[in-house]
Amino acid sequence: MKKRLLSLLAVSAITVTLFAGCGSSGSGTGTADKGSSNAKEYQVAMVTDTGGVNDQSFNQSSWEGLQNFEKNNKGAKVSYLESKQESDYATNLDKVVDSGNKLVWGIGFAMADAIAKAAKSNPDVNYAIVDNSYVDPTTGEDKTPANVTGVMFKAQEPSFIVGYIAAKTTKTGKVGFVGGIKSGIIDQFQFGYQAGVQYAAKELGKDITVDVQYAESFSDASKGKAIANKMFSSGCDIVFHAAGGVGVGVIEAAKEANKFAIGVDRDQAYLAPDNVLTSALKLANVAVENLSKEAMSGNKIGGKTYTYGLKENAVGIPTENKNMDPEVYKAAMAVQDKIKNGEIVPPYNEETFNSFGK
Repeated sequence: MKKRLLSLLAVSAITVTLFAGCGSSGSGTGTADKGSSNAKEYQVAMVTDTGGVNDQSFNQSSWEGLQNFEKNNKGAKVSYLESKQESDYATNLDKVVDSGNKLVWGIGFAMADAIAKAAKSNPDVNYAIVDNSYVDPTTGEDKTPANVTGVMFKAQEPSFIVGYIAAKTTKTGKVGFVGGIKSGIIDQFQFGYQAGVQYAAKELGKDITVDVQYAESFSDASKGKAIANKMFSSGCDIVFHAAGGVGVGVIEAAKEANKFAIGVDRDQAYLAPDNVLTSALKLANVAVENLSKEAMSGNKIGGKTYTYGLKENAVGIPTENKNMDPEVYKAAMAVQDKIKNGEIVPPYNEETFNSFGK
């Protein structure tokens, strides 16, 4: 099992050094490539949410997936546009279509409406969105447009695991969670984490509390740092974030306070090697690369949502966790197995959390 996750992580472990090559072939900040005269090229573009392409989180992971797609598929050409504010979404989506892209990725649930409108206006263009499904949560009716692909992750699964690890590691009996903007997606992280803490606390026969706060942003690193500083000064010794660029501030605060942070989406240990306990991986790069390849091959990916979890080896934690007690890692892997086989079903919102374990 560990080897399978390691093999996927090898796909995701493109370093920030590679990322510094954003001006390389097929990429650009602020502009998308103009339509090419080479008919054999398959152009794919990505539009970020307000976190930006260098968010050290899932925008960056998604871009790494496209870079890998270009590298591994002859004729593939990729680019991105950054959105500084929500009003940029529609404009950027129009720009990448005008540039001749055949597949357009929107990164983040906040782009759901803009993607749906763009898809309706451009029925001959394929669109895909990370972290959004067009299935009606009340009726279960799938309203995904024929030329749109939804990509969802069971983020509650790795969040449960890192919550379990936090509870097994804390010395103060108090841990924290910093969210970006409250939503159904971030609920998966929060309540999965809280349930993992609760599960381990019961195992240990201890009371362990979770301090939860939201930054109302995915880009304000200074706000993340201020929230985390307050948590650390009030007794938390471990803080998990699901907050995009805000989380960079959380990790910086952990480094300065000599406490632990838990990263998200990708292995964030490189941001503070001695102060990142582990990370809840959501391998957006794997989904983006694989689905882009499917589309380039002519396979129909539109009109449905793909959901990735532990069973698909698309979420988890890193195999290398130098700050974690090996016995805690071993216990966490046993918990991971229980999630995979259905023995543990992590909650993904407040309702399922309230009924968890009852």
